[in-house]
Amino acid sequence: MIVYPKAKINIGLRIIEKRADGFHNLETFFINAGNSDILEVTESDRVIMNQYGLELDSAPGKNLCVKAYEVMREEFDIPPVEINLFKRVPFGAGLGGGSSDAAGTMTAINRLFSLGLDNDRLASLAAKVGSDCPFFIYSSGLDESKGEGMIGTGKGEILEPFTVPSLAGLEIRVDKPPVNVSTAEAYRGIVPAFPQKSLRELLLQPVELWRDSVENDFERHIFDIYPQIRECKEMMYAGGALYASMSGSGSAVFGIFRVAR
Repeated sequence: MIVYPKAKINIGLRIIEKRADGFHNLETFFINAGNSDILEVTESDRVIMNQYGLELDSAPGKNLCVKAYEVMREEFDIPPVEINLFKRVPFGAGLGGGSSDAAGTMTAINRLFSLGLDNDRLASLAAKVGSDCPFFIYSSGLDESKGEGMIGTGKGEILEPFTVPSLAGLEIRVDKPPVNVSTAEAYRGIVPAFPQKSLRELLLQPVELWRDSVENDFERHIFDIYPQIRECKEMMYAGGALYASMSGSGSAVFGIFRVAR
C-alpha cells in the first residue's frame, strides 16, 4: 500500500496559553503546501522500518511511523509490517513531515488490512502520536488551490474545516534555510497571550493585508537566534510575495504569490 504524506504550512500561529499538562493552547490555520513524502506499507513477518531520501536525525526504530504502527497494533489484531519511507519533506522545518508520515502510516494500515475506519476514528488514534497528526488524516481531502484547510485549536488537534477564498488561484512557495529548529527550542521563548481578534476573522481579509495582522508568534525570538530565517522571509517579500511567514516552529518559510500569466 503506497500513500503520499503531504507537507503543511501554518498561516498564522498564536500561542494563547500554557496548559496545566505543560502543553500550550494555540490557534492556527493548516493548509497543504510543499512536497510530499512517499510511504509504502506491506505485511511482513517482523516490523521493519527503512528510510531513504533526505537523512533524518533519528534511528529508523524511533521514527514516528513505527509509533503509529504500535498505536494501531494496540487497537487492532494486525500483523507486523514493513515500512519504506522516501523522505522529501525536511525535518526541523515546521512542515509537519514526521507527523504526516505517521498519519500516512495509519491511513495505509487502515486500507491494507481493510479495517474500515473513517477519518474521525483515524484522527483520534493519530492524536496519540502527535498533536499535528490529526490534520494529516484529513489533508488528502483538502484542495489547497481553493484555499481549503483547517483551523486548529487546543494543542492543534481540535480541527474545523475552513476555507480562505482569497487564496484561490494563488501560489504558495516554500523555502528552507540551512538550519533546523527544535520544537522545544521554539517554545522556550514564547510568552502566551490571548489575541484581540480571531484568526478566522483576520484570514477573511485580503491576503495583502495579512502582513500587518496575521502573525506567527515563534518568529519574534527565533529570528533573533537564526537571522537566516528572517532573511529568507525578507527575500520572499523582495521577490513579490503578497504575504510571507515562517511555518510552525520553523525553519521553513513560505510566501504567497500571484501566479504569473
